[in-house]
Amino acid sequence: MRLSITESLIPGAKLGKSIYNERGNILLVEGLTLTQNMINRLVSLNIPFVYIQDSRTDDIIPAPTIAVGLRRDAIQTIESSFLDLKKNMKLDGSFTIEKANIKFTQIVRNIMEELNRNKELLTLLADVYTYDDYIFTHSFNVTLYTLAIGMELNINKKNLEALGLGAILHDVGKILVPVDALRKTGKLTEEEFEQIKKHAEYGFQLIKNVHTVSLLVANCAYQHHERLDGSGYPCGIKGDEIHYFGKIIAVADVFDAVTSNRVYRKAMMPHEGLEILYAGAGKKFDKTIIEAFRRAVAIYPNGLFIELNDGRKGVVTAQNEGIGDRPMIRILEEDGEQIVEPYEVNLKKNLHLLIRKCLNIQETA
Repeated sequence: MRLSITESLIPGAKLGKSIYNERGNILLVEGLTLTQNMINRLVSLNIPFVYIQDSRTDDIIPAPTIAVGLRRDAIQTIESSFLDLKKNMKLDGSFTIEKANIKFTQIVRNIMEELNRNKELLTLLADVYTYDDYIFTHSFNVTLYTLAIGMELNINKKNLEALGLGAILHDVGKILVPVDALRKTGKLTEEEFEQIKKHAEYGFQLIKNVHTVSLLVANCAYQHHERLDGSGYPCGIKGDEIHYFGKIIAVADVFDAVTSNRVYRKAMMPHEGLEILYAGAGKKFDKTIIEAFRRAVAIYPNGLFIELNDGRKGVVTAQNEGIGDRPMIRILEEDGEQIVEPYEVNLKKNLHLLIRKCLNIQETA
């Protein structure tokens, strides 16, 4: 099967992987022939990419890095805990976080076990889910990316758990930000942007008084928008003034933000998200952390149609461990013509070849 940008789908395409809602129920089943109304619905649900069937790539079956049940249960736990915290703020918010801490720590441990068991490069495109509130899926995704980076950097287990907990809670302060500002589709006013920026400090204040949670976790919430050159917020601190955990979560946070559909912007592809990070390497983001991220994540996911710098077109079939931007490619077209016998090219062994661009369904039909 192959990966396609949802907005580029055409009626008649057959769905390659089922699409689930936040409860784990199937919305659209694998093998379903898509109509224009279905495509419009997928777009309205902010689903950026889907897998479709293709006889030339039927043997490519992208596997999820994280088990379906673990992902579903984790996001539901994050949602219920954040909503409980919002409801109980006037009573005892610290007690609510303390209760949630046990559940969140178990989520982190479960993710670490999955990542240790599954040596495939990380990709979040292998399963397609819808979710009403971005903050909950974002918190899970950032945790997944953060732990993948931390493991690549050989951070010890105890610190890795604290880092993962900091990732889950990095945006918890947004429960105190006006919903209208968070979900506004148009350009934010200066006042609205200032309201949103306060979530970092809100998060710190919510977490720091919880005695069973390390202050490192609170600092993750406080510093994940700080930047090496001092251009971040809330304090505008620079370089080594920013805790290493804050620097890691900053990379994971930005990558997930730009590769997810938002109310004000369409999702980028993973390689485009990586380019955003590299553009800020050494200025805004720690280059060592970006390099670890690149080694841990599939920049060009299996099933993606691409064009090489020599003009040949094909689909990503497999990943090379530790080299997320040099996958295996099945060549399907040469000189603008489909070839009778497709063949494999390993970019790890052919360093003169580069992926020039990614193709949508209309360009490969």
